[in-house]
Amino acid sequence: MKEKLQRFMWGRYGNDRFNQFLMIVALVCLALSFFGLRIFYVLALALLVYVYYRMFSRDYNRRYAENQKFLTWQNKIKYKVNNWKRNLTDRKTHHIYKCPNCRQKIRVPRGKGKIIVTCPKCRTEFQKKS
Repeated sequence: MKEKLQRFMWGRYGNDRFNQFLMIVALVCLALSFFGLRIFYVLALALLVYVYYRMFSRDYNRRYAENQKFLTWQNKIKYKVNNWKRNLTDRKTHHIYKCPNCRQKIRVPRGKGKIIVTCPKCRTEFQKKS
């Protein structure tokens, strides 16, 4: 039986990060369907069908490209969330200003009074209160 399963799965794409994400979304939709929202049940079933389609697909290149697109999207989101967290923790000790010329973000320590800030990118100088 194990050999038959291995022969069947030979050349198939299998599971990846995008499939895992889709399965989690399907489970959330399934949980929401218990509150009487029928559309989430249908959506969960459609997602599970798509997950199994991707898992048993033999078009390795297309599934790989879909996964890579998802991973780049996920990394962009993670980068933005991490920047937001860092800016939130740094706001007690630093101000973040934008250069009026090139819009580069500049981090300046708080409590120094009026200072002249020099943009590291375009060398524009401007005065700000820290």
